[in-house]
Amino acid sequence: MNTALTIAGSDSSGGAGIQADIKTMTANGVFAMSAITALTAQNTVGVQGIYEVTPEFLAMQLDSIFTDIRPDAVKIGMVSSSELIRCISAKLREYKAEKIVVDPVMVATSGARLISEDAIGTLKSELLPLATVLTPNIPETEVLAEMPVKSAEDMLKAAELISNKYGCAVLVKGGHKLNDANDLLYAEGEYHWFNGVRINNPNTHGTGCTLSSAIASNLAKGYSLEASVERAKAYISGALGAMLDLGQGSGPMNHAFDISGRFAD
Repeated sequence: MNTALTIAGSDSSGGAGIQADIKTMTANGVFAMSAITALTAQNTVGVQGIYEVTPEFLAMQLDSIFTDIRPDAVKIGMVSSSELIRCISAKLREYKAEKIVVDPVMVATSGARLISEDAIGTLKSELLPLATVLTPNIPETEVLAEMPVKSAEDMLKAAELISNKYGCAVLVKGGHKLNDANDLLYAEGEYHWFNGVRINNPNTHGTGCTLSSAIASNLAKGYSLEASVERAKAYISGALGAMLDLGQGSGPMNHAFDISGRFAD
């Protein structure tokens, strides 16, 4: 079985973060491992608290994983401090990690800020240059490209700027009422649009975590980047289309929509 590692924060409500990543990786046929960067007190309404692990303990988690069950792909989500970002980048270099998907999480679906201002600079200098692909949403794309993104043409320009600056592929996610559900992949000087149909489901908690984890899962299985994105988009459409409705705010998706069998019944 292929393996994938998620490095991210824990979501106590189970819809995003480590919990969403493990569910997604399992549903996409890889063995999931995790290194937790922070505990959050969180639900569908918002983030009530964040408790970071120490860089030393994060390093221990990563050493434990890479020296025993080496991951075929790595997904990185919420990392809220410069010290933790430096720790991750050092360990990824030390172990020569491959197929790295970075979801540059800065703001939760609920609108809560998840990363400090100084950590954004460290993320740009230390972690983004190690990525195989970045998966920013529109607000995150604006931060990374240092330009407003208001149209499909802006998405094209921003993706090229980010890719050239950090030397990696970039998947700019449409969403945020821009360009419907169409995402743009820029890789090695070429553009590819992935057209989607917006699903009328207000419960979108954890969509970014889920998409990046699905991409990492498919990369781990040996699919090309383009095929991995296409399969990941199909998976997230199914999870949203299952119309799970839990919680009082923006609820989670059904990550297990395609799982059936006597233990699932």
